[in-house]
Amino acid sequence: MSSYIFLGPELGKKQDAVDSVRKKYSGTSTEETVFYAGETPASTIADTLQNSCLFADTRIVIVKNAELIKKKDEVELLVSCIKNMEENTALILLSDEIKLAANLDNTVPPNNRQIFYEMFEREKNEWLRQFFKRTGCNIDKDAITAVLELVENNTAALKNECTRLINFIQAENGKDHTITAEDIEKWFSHNREESAFTLFSRIANGDKSRALESMSVMLAAKQSGQSILAGLAWCFRKLGDYIILMERGDAGNFAELRKIGLSSPKAKDDYSAAARRYTTLGAHACLAITAEYDLLLRSPVSVMENILMDRYILDLFNQSTKPAI
Repeated sequence: MSSYIFLGPELGKKQDAVDSVRKKYSGTSTEETVFYAGETPASTIADTLQNSCLFADTRIVIVKNAELIKKKDEVELLVSCIKNMEENTALILLSDEIKLAANLDNTVPPNNRQIFYEMFEREKNEWLRQFFKRTGCNIDKDAITAVLELVENNTAALKNECTRLINFIQAENGKDHTITAEDIEKWFSHNREESAFTLFSRIANGDKSRALESMSVMLAAKQSGQSILAGLAWCFRKLGDYIILMERGDAGNFAELRKIGLSSPKAKDDYSAAARRYTTLGAHACLAITAEYDLLLRSPVSVMENILMDRYILDLFNQSTKPAI
């Protein structure tokens, strides 16, 4: 009998822990069942744990969103099952939270309980460098910064997105190409029909109705509000750099534009349009608004995400010096 609790927001390391449990049973026929607490009754999970395996040597039962198991009778039922599980059964309780009901937590051996927190900034940089090194790819410092700003802060999302990114870049430029921040932006622009970059294009050109529509499409496609905000923050920082070039008369200097990642005609058109609508102060204000809404999204008492993000778009347009279309 084995029971495990893996908690915390770091999805990649948590998945690695689950895989390590699976490896313990490699070489045997294994039946794996996944339940979602809150959707599956605790009694169903208990029945599965108590029934014998008919067609496999071992059984792994995974319960996601385990923080939702909190009613006293549900907790007591599963605690009883954990104490009386068969030798060939393993139970894995997963949650993005950092604690479960006390009785559940105390029933699992301390060595089988782990919390996986999000990586610190220096850890994320090193993780990415090692990831690209293992795949034989060269990536510059600015590109690493871009990836960390545009991808969710967990190794599962980073691994998935970077693997697809590498395939895209190598197909376009070959294996010896050093990945730049411009490549990262190009990938995210082409990767989705609607992205933070297409949304920025709508904002840059003052098209409020299409900007709201883009936001709605992305949220409906399950893109997280925080990832959209990260992409737009990236764009508004670049807009600030572009306005500085424009003010010193270098907006037509290709070498200077490349330094800030603006070499494609479409990108130059978008940032040129945005610079006609926003001043330096306006760009900084948009960055401050983006940070404010990021905090609101993380708040447990925030309003519905789609309402909040619509308000965000309207606040961005309010910083423009020209009326929207």
